[in-house]
Amino acid sequence: MTVRVERTMTVAAPPERVWAFIADPDQRARPISVVKDWEVHDDGRATWQIELPIPIVDRTIAVETEDVEQRENEYARFIGRSKVMRVQGEQELVATDDGGTEVTNRFVVDGKLPGVERFFKRNLDDELRNLEQALSDYVEVEA
Repeated sequence: MTVRVERTMTVAAPPERVWAFIADPDQRARPISVVKDWEVHDDGRATWQIELPIPIVDRTIAVETEDVEQRENEYARFIGRSKVMRVQGEQELVATDDGGTEVTNRFVVDGKLPGVERFFKRNLDDELRNLEQALSDYVEVEA
């Protein structure tokens, strides 16, 4: 089963400031509750160590992430692969007339083990809210 979620928000900051958050692998990983640790590699890839609270998974799982497409201040797409799931995230930025940015977040999770899909089906909305709150906090601090 594949879990998909899309959410659009408006941020009171120009696309350049929103992009600074989105293009930073540390900023992307930090607000996700199941990401317990991460390492950013010199080539821009990152390894996330995630903990899923499901019975079949009793260890930390390494998810290898990489940016596969970036158009500065407009669009970013990354993928993550592990033994238990594949994840794809996209962020699309559109400048608004009032100097802000409309941000559309899309995430798709394909589970490879029982329970992974159910976990993300129940929690992916919350994870997106965490990401959106972190982005809002970031642009307020940077203002």
